[in-house]
Amino acid sequence: MVKAVFFDFYKTLSFWGEDTFKASLKRIVENYGEEVNWDHYGIAIKDFFVDTPVSNTAMDSLLDSVMATMIRECDFIRKLGIQDHVEQIAWELLQSGHPLFAVTDATLYDDVVPTLQHLGEADIILAIVSNWVTPLFPLLERLGIAHYFHTITASHDVRVRSMKPDPHIFEYTLKKVGVTAEETVHVGDTFDADIVGAQGVGIRPILLDRNGTQTSRWEETIQNLAELPELLI
Repeated sequence: MVKAVFFDFYKTLSFWGEDTFKASLKRIVENYGEEVNWDHYGIAIKDFFVDTPVSNTAMDSLLDSVMATMIRECDFIRKLGIQDHVEQIAWELLQSGHPLFAVTDATLYDDVVPTLQHLGEADIILAIVSNWVTPLFPLLERLGIAHYFHTITASHDVRVRSMKPDPHIFEYTLKKVGVTAEETVHVGDTFDADIVGAQGVGIRPILLDRNGTQTSRWEETIQNLAELPELLI
């Protein structure tokens, strides 16, 4: 019997991303009278988002995390052919996209609140398990969904210092809510972090594939959170 459901946060419950990042970049550099070499953008953004080193992120302090992002943004900006005002542009870009400032742009998917309400009314224990580098509770509170969760676990937390797929972040959350792995389902959009991580501690994983880009990668896959309750019966 399922007693608890753990959720990933980014791109599972809420989103903002490359489109917002690109629009912010365009607006910021125009304000500084600079021009972006858009021919280099594809490779530069891949280096920035996809190849970001994450192995030590959970052990970084919040200040270290911000500084590391600033350094990568400066490198990214220079790859686009910009040499002047780089640090100032990077700082403004950081404010437009870093989780520290995410309250301004984060948006819930339409299926989130109805699903959380449904599960809550069924007395399912709900929790967040997220690879997140800043305090996550204020963001969920601003989005109006913090009250649905019995606990909110973020990898940055000094009490956790663990990133999915590492077992500790899941084990910590299981202990916090008082359920066993066998009584728990974890829902997330990232195969390596969410599916592999949950499976590694005996939690039943469900892959959320909103864009249909991970077809056949995992047996229990949904494209909308509205499909979730049926799987928990």
